[in-house]
Amino acid sequence: MARGKLRIYLGAAPGVGKTYAMLSEAHRRVERGTDCVVAFVEHHDRSRTEVMLHGLEQVPRKRLEYRGATFTEMDVDAVLARHPQVALVDELAHTNVPGSRNAKRWQDVEELLAAGIHVVSTVNIQHLESLGDVVESITGVRQQETVPDEVVRRADQIELVDMSPQALRRRMAHGNVYRPDKVDAALSNYFRPGNLTALRELALLWVADRVDEYLKQYRSEHRVSKIWGSRERIVVGLTGGPEGRTLIRRAARLAEKGAGGEVLAVYIARSDGLTAASPKELAVQRTLVEDLGGTFHHVVGDDIPAALLEFARGVNATQIVLGSSRRKAWQYVFGPGVGATVARESGPDLDVHIVTHDEAGKGRGLPVARGARLGRARIIWGWAVGLAGPAILAVVLNTVDLGLANNVLLFLALTVAAALLGGLLPALGAAAFGSFLLNYFFTPPLHRLTISDSRNIVALVIFVAVAVSVASVVDLAARRTHQAARLRAESEILSFLAGNVLRGETTLEALLERVRETFGMESAALLERESDVDPWTCVGRVGVGGPVERPEDADVDMPVGDHLALALTGRVLPAEDRRVLAAFAAQAVVVLDRRRLQEEADQARALAEGNRIRTALLAAVSHDLRTPLAGIKASVSSLRSDDVAWSEEDRAELLEGIEAGADRLDHLVGNLLDMSRLQTGTVTPIVREIDLDEVVPMALGGVPEDSVILDVPESLPMVRVDAGLLERAVANIVENAVKYSPDGTPVLVAASALADRVEVRVVDRGPGVPDDVKERIFEPFQRYGDAPRGAGVGLGLAVARGFAEAMDGTLNAEDTPGGGLTMVLTLRAGTRPETLSVPSERQASW
Repeated sequence: MARGKLRIYLGAAPGVGKTYAMLSEAHRRVERGTDCVVAFVEHHDRSRTEVMLHGLEQVPRKRLEYRGATFTEMDVDAVLARHPQVALVDELAHTNVPGSRNAKRWQDVEELLAAGIHVVSTVNIQHLESLGDVVESITGVRQQETVPDEVVRRADQIELVDMSPQALRRRMAHGNVYRPDKVDAALSNYFRPGNLTALRELALLWVADRVDEYLKQYRSEHRVSKIWGSRERIVVGLTGGPEGRTLIRRAARLAEKGAGGEVLAVYIARSDGLTAASPKELAVQRTLVEDLGGTFHHVVGDDIPAALLEFARGVNATQIVLGSSRRKAWQYVFGPGVGATVARESGPDLDVHIVTHDEAGKGRGLPVARGARLGRARIIWGWAVGLAGPAILAVVLNTVDLGLANNVLLFLALTVAAALLGGLLPALGAAAFGSFLLNYFFTPPLHRLTISDSRNIVALVIFVAVAVSVASVVDLAARRTHQAARLRAESEILSFLAGNVLRGETTLEALLERVRETFGMESAALLERESDVDPWTCVGRVGVGGPVERPEDADVDMPVGDHLALALTGRVLPAEDRRVLAAFAAQAVVVLDRRRLQEEADQARALAEGNRIRTALLAAVSHDLRTPLAGIKASVSSLRSDDVAWSEEDRAELLEGIEAGADRLDHLVGNLLDMSRLQTGTVTPIVREIDLDEVVPMALGGVPEDSVILDVPESLPMVRVDAGLLERAVANIVENAVKYSPDGTPVLVAASALADRVEVRVVDRGPGVPDDVKERIFEPFQRYGDAPRGAGVGLGLAVARGFAEAMDGTLNAEDTPGGGLTMVLTLRAGTRPETLSVPSERQASW
């Protein structure tokens, strides 16, 4: 009997619609005439899901007794006896009641599949065994019911049921997922927007990995050899040729495969004769890589493969993308090429991708600038031709008599070849050795170092002169080529610096890193001193090794003015490189000046903000201070007046007014002092681990009785806070919530743990705040809506957020499901109390 097929609806969280989608699929199959039954589906009192069960045949469940209670589970024997074509089995990760046929429901499903029954099931991403630790770190809840990943991976079809966190929370707030009495608790704990977003990402990534497996299988079956990368840090080697755009786009696709991918394009300029690159093409490629979110780097290196590998290891890259060589087949006799060399020397930590393109094998297509100072390989070949060539030629000519004139021309040809290959010294060596052989073997008298015919002396002199002349021309051409290559590299670097000046993009550290990369140094630092007698101070530094305290201690120092110097360590630079280094140093000074101007501008803005706050303070306290003072003065004057006989009730009312005004003044002055401390940065919290139930109740002393419901579980871990600051912050938040809550509707203060954080949520049922105003309510002197003057000057929430941030916490505003505003205070968790073994919740009316 053929094995049945498994189809799974995968969701990020309960309530996204997995069961509803499964039942919809069942109705479609029944309409097509498929024999489909409901083996086990739990609707959880959701009316829409329950309606979808109508019209579908349901196999009766099996009843089991356990610890005095009755439970129902899927009756595997009944489903096997019925043997439908398709069986619907909900909650694949469910743990069966002890006494069932199998411990897990997925094991029941395996029996149905083995019997040839197709199964449609559901599962949430948090129930996968491999993701248990990840889900616990996100939600703070350890999933007890899990299913092995392999069971889900073996499914013939996996369909993702997706829903945005906002839509799911709205569905829950409308009562479509849980009962109304459980909605607030669910939204405040497991179903937070951050939790749902993280779980949704896990589901999407897991399904994407499954799709990748399908693609790999397809490529294997159809012999598709296209390369697929991973989420890595990718270095793209550019030559300035037309294939660069293809390489950049391929690297970007590799990086986009998952989160965290990064593309670094590098162009290596070689001082000893790099293939000349088109500045226009390099500019286009630089723009392309920046548009795709990568970075462009320009590095100088004598050995391109070594420089490329050094750069890749320096930036901790894991992959290198190179293009297939544009050289023709015959050009490989001069060496294996950059790609093959990099692949051979990359080692096990670097993967090298050689990408094909339309320009492969078509020739360079760019003007070639030959070796500037004639590379080592050419010099060796020059000496080989200059010394071995004449000896071999002498042996050959001793067997064939061509005449002295022809012999001189052949030796001259070898000398010219040595000059073209190796320059002046190999040519001189070839000329001297060739002259000796000509004199000894071919000039009468033979086998003697004398010349009998004076005309032969002229021939030998001309022979040497031609050799020296050709070698001098080759050497001069090499020097001119070297200068042209260096000038090209310098112009590109200077163009890059000029572009950064115009765009104002480069920070000081980024510029120093560019200097270090360009010249292959270990570290780069910018030093400064106030005067000629003051010590040097480092204003910016990058690289490895200890800091350089003086320019004299560095391998290379470049003075910039009287009191600034750029110091490099690693190697000594040649004099010709110092011109470009001077341009970098000048740019560093410009960047430093720009940074200081920005700091001064920030200070000016801070002063302006302080002036604005002081102006707002004067405007606010002009009324909010005078009103309670006027009330107190009027009440005191009335009590002291002898013209009126006050009754005890009147006297008590006047005294109550005096007390209320004094309390209002005390609260206002306290907030003003707290805000001034925050503005001046003098708040220094004394952090220690405490229990929330030691602080939160004390913060509720300023609100009326029965206006707050306190819900702080005793199982919460301790929090790392300053007790005084936390009390003031909670008091301000609660007083603000009580102020805007309707009469008779208490404010809920609830606390819960989430990974390494503890959240205190203050929930009110007031008018709420629009999304575009949620951040403004935390600014000083902001009062939302038509709040009366008696509501204060608008400092309570600003002070609360300032105190929260001072304790490494956060304070944010969210909508309360059903209307209202929820303030979420997040604090750092300490250690969990060891004396509590059974979690319990405490609810009290304050």
